[in-house]
Amino acid sequence: MNAHRLRPVVVALTAVALAAVLTGCQGDDTAAGASGAPKAGATAGSATPGTAGGTDKGAGTGTGSDKGAGTGKSGGSTAGSGATAAATPAGKGTGSGKTAAPAADCVTKAPDPDHYDPDEFALYRIEELPGSTGKVNLVIQHGAWGCAGKDSDGKPFVVSGEEARWAMDQAAYVTATNPVTGSSTNQRIGVGELMDWVKAHPDSGLVFKYETGADGSIDRLEQVYTP
Repeated sequence: MNAHRLRPVVVALTAVALAAVLTGCQGDDTAAGASGAPKAGATAGSATPGTAGGTDKGAGTGTGSDKGAGTGKSGGSTAGSGATAAATPAGKGTGSGKTAAPAADCVTKAPDPDHYDPDEFALYRIEELPGSTGKVNLVIQHGAWGCAGKDSDGKPFVVSGEEARWAMDQAAYVTATNPVTGSSTNQRIGVGELMDWVKAHPDSGLVFKYETGADGSIDRLEQVYTP
């Protein structure tokens, strides 16, 4: 009788003990969940979303710089290539030998056509043409200024190639200096006066600057004074 009465009590106590154990286990799980979830969320947020967000911002910045420089993913690569491009012209400007060794302003041998002095030639003879043409032929030779010698006050005009003929208008503007006029400054003379002097002194090789008119013939001739 007493044994039957105690049995429900034992069962009840056992049930209470089991409930307490179960409640304690659930409490431990809840605490573990509370402490673990934020850590996992922070790691995921900093590792995955945070990196992705940073990349998106970088990509946005890269897209903006693409308009100016045009690389893609890395702004650092764009800046690096820009710095290299900026350094290259400076290197070219200072690394060339042209500044250190300027080209000579005189020739030491007969020049080729690519090195003729422009708008200048040596005059040797003048050939008359029919009066109806209104022209005369200048027999000339092209060249360039040579280097002055130790015993010379001026540079010689070094000619090369064959003689050529160039038509000049009989009404051309002509100036001459020594020895044509005996003056070291240019004096205006007529074409006939020049023809007379050249005829009396053939192959003198006096140097003249020239200009041409619309028809290609010489309409201005100015002697270059050489001491």
